[in-house]
This record gives sequence, C-alpha cells and structure tokens, in this order.
Amino acid sequence: MGKIISLANQKGGVGKTTTAVSLAAAMGDLNKKVLLVDLDPQGNATSGVGIDKRQLNGSVYDALVKGENSKNFVKKTAYKNLAVLPSHINLAAAELELIDIQKREYALKRSLSHIQDYFDYIFIDCPPSLGLLTTNALSASDSVIVPLQCEYYALEGLTQLINTIRLIKRRYNKYLAIEGILLTMYDKRLRLCQQVLREVKKYFPKQLFKTVIPRTVKLSEAPSFGEPIIYYEKNSKGAKSYVELAEEILIKNK
Repeated sequence: MGKIISLANQKGGVGKTTTAVSLAAAMGDLNKKVLLVDLDPQGNATSGVGIDKRQLNGSVYDALVKGENSKNFVKKTAYKNLAVLPSHINLAAAELELIDIQKREYALKRSLSHIQDYFDYIFIDCPPSLGLLTTNALSASDSVIVPLQCEYYALEGLTQLINTIRLIKRRYNKYLAIEGILLTMYDKRLRLCQQVLREVKKYFPKQLFKTVIPRTVKLSEAPSFGEPIIYYEKNSKGAKSYVELAEEILIKNK
C-alpha cells in the first residue's frame, strides 16, 4: 500500500507545487511508482507534468465530489513511473459542494482507496489555504511535508500550520505525522535566509529536512515548459536538491 504524503502550507508562493512536481518526478526516477494528486483548483501541478487541462475527460473533482472511481481519471505522464490525478477549475467550488456529503472530511481518502495499492508513493499538492480541501488531504495522508520559504514571516505561518496539523490529527487522522519541514528558495548569501534556517533548526530540529532547496532560475523556468526540473535541467542545483530530498525520504522510510 502506497504511502500518502501531502504538501501543505496556507501561504502561497512558498514552492509547494514546485516541490510536489519535482519530488514526485525524482521519486519516480528512483524506480518508485508515484502518483501526483493535484488538489489545487489552479491546476499548476497538472500542467507542470505536461498534462493539458483542456483535454481532460475527468479530474480529481469527479472522484472527490461525485464519488466516481478515481482510477478512471489517473493520467500517465511522459516521465518515468509518474502518473497524475489531475485538477480542474471545477475544484474551486468543491468546498461548497462537499458540505452536504456525509463524512466530507474523508472524501479524498475514499477516492484514493481505489488506487493506493498501485503506487509506492502518492504526493498531494494542497491549495494555499487551510480549508476543506486541505483538511481532506491531511485526513487521507500518512504524513505531511511543509515547504517553508526563507522569509520574515515564515515562522509565524508555520506555527499556525502546525496547530492545524495537530487539530486534524486529533479530530480526523490520529496517524498523521510530519514527514518534514523543507526550506525552499534558500540563498546562502542572504542574512535573512541564514536567520530563518537557524530559527527553524532551533524550534523544529527533528522535523527539518537536511536537504535545502536553493533559489534558482531553472526551477522557476521548468513549469512553463511542463517539465519537472530533473527532466528540464537534470544537472542543475535545483534538480540535484530534489533528488537528494527523495533519497532522504526513502532512507527515512526504510
């Protein structure tokens, strides 16, 4: 049964989708069967692996809200061992539509139960909010990765997210764990980045990944070509960092 890992942060622009796409592709390249679940209505993870959202015959919305078999909407990508359960703009209304569904917090868990056995890892790209979609993702997950941008308000947002994770654990998913906190957009030349790194190490020493994701132009370019960074520029610092992250997670989960 595949391990389900959500990538969550209520702040936008922290490298969450880039991490979801890049980590999923890196894990696939390391011979693990991987599913990327795009739970963000913007659908950036879907386009980030080269899937045309205009050509879809169904999406995670149909599995989540309509209760259809998610297996029908999984798409193979051009990348090794990587499939995607794509998103659609319809997902923007899902939180309202889920209100009348019984045990609505477990809708995604029910959907993924149809396909979990086919994969080694399932990565869920959550929307940049702490609403019902993110609650669904965390309720379905074994663990959560928290991408954290090296900026002034990072720790303030992190505290709020940790409290939400504890609440989900208490109410909906007692097995939910923090896979790790991942520092993104790190520039060692900037004093602020070094300060954020020291603070996270101080308060969350056990949860912080050893791998740090650098701020690079190539990482910013890759999504516009619909390619994960390890295929867009395999020898770049960003690609190497995500491979290191994948290897770190595999070692941790042995």
